[in-house]
Amino acid sequence: MQLTNFISLLSLIVAVTAYPFMANYDKMTEVEKREFTETYRRMAKRSAAEISSKYPYTGAKNDGLPGTQVGNVLVPAVGDTDHQYQDPPAGAFRGPCPGLNAAANHGFLSRDGIVTFNELVQAQQNVYNVGYDLAVVLATLGVGLDGDLITTKLSLGGDATSQTSALGGSREGGLATHNKFEADASLTRSDYFLNNGDNYSFNGTLFGFMTTTCNKVFDRACMTKYRAQRYEQSKADNGQFVFLPTALLLYGASSFLYELMPTNGGGPDFATISTFFGAKDNGDGTYSHVPERIPDNWFNRASPYTLTDVNNEINAQYLASPVLFGFNAGYQNFLALNTTTGIVNGKFSPNTANDVACVIQQAVLAAIPSTIQGFITSPLTALAGIAGRINPIFSQTFGCPAVTAGVPLV
Repeated sequence: MQLTNFISLLSLIVAVTAYPFMANYDKMTEVEKREFTETYRRMAKRSAAEISSKYPYTGAKNDGLPGTQVGNVLVPAVGDTDHQYQDPPAGAFRGPCPGLNAAANHGFLSRDGIVTFNELVQAQQNVYNVGYDLAVVLATLGVGLDGDLITTKLSLGGDATSQTSALGGSREGGLATHNKFEADASLTRSDYFLNNGDNYSFNGTLFGFMTTTCNKVFDRACMTKYRAQRYEQSKADNGQFVFLPTALLLYGASSFLYELMPTNGGGPDFATISTFFGAKDNGDGTYSHVPERIPDNWFNRASPYTLTDVNNEINAQYLASPVLFGFNAGYQNFLALNTTTGIVNGKFSPNTANDVACVIQQAVLAAIPSTIQGFITSPLTALAGIAGRINPIFSQTFGCPAVTAGVPLV
């Protein structure tokens, strides 16, 4: 057997082992097998820098498994040339998440912005000391909502279907897909329908608004206040404004500014946050954008930021300034949402933090597409695979009952 054919076969064996819904390979015709083998081999090329024994960070590898969960690590390490900052290469995908953009610009994720599930799990742990449970949940939802369940690939920005999908077919819009992970009322990105579909580019006006609101200290109190301001602003200005239960994830993202971005022992100050967001102060009250990066002499947090931690922050922010869930049916015509998860007339009044977690679990699994393109898997098998990753984590951590993916909340 030629070496190239052996490598292709080995790649397929590994893929089938890791993702059982690919096991129908032996049922394909010979033409389908050749086409799939070539596609998979082409798409298996990665460009994320390896984590070495010399520079282990928190010990996570590109295998989807936990690292040591021990932080207070200098990132990037002195001498680790593979993870030094580089401008994004031409044609690279960057999107609405500054933290992932920064990780890609340092090679912890593929510098081209086409990333895999395993890379996402690894990078979150090694760069930010995100807890393994939270890293798995975020990576699973990212790939499940916005990427490809077969290749496990995801664009950090917009549509890269030709590079993420093994089969073509339905569009895979990446993290910039509207109303999945990305949503209206972002901290520093415009609403999709207010900016001709550009919901992923840095908005200097919004960054300035956030900076003024926070007086350059981006702590929980300020994030709570600013998130409520952005909600009211989008609700008033965007005739197609949508704020569904999945928007609770926005509060989790807000917490990253004061929980993940400060250097260990430091605070969420302007120098740190502006570096991670790629915000350049023009000296006249305006801000322009430069590529996101990790600040110099930056140490990640000492203890892992777990799913319980982020749920507590979501709960604290939301309850400090609760808003209605629902959507605009035209300019300033807000319709409150009613769901089977305890949201009545747009109001959500959780009794415990665990109630918040269970609503998030139900909302994100409901948002997973109920039909999935492909001739090597059934939609039900793929959906069950996603639920099989998410349900046990939420059950063990919060006591949430199992939820079937793809079933609407209303």
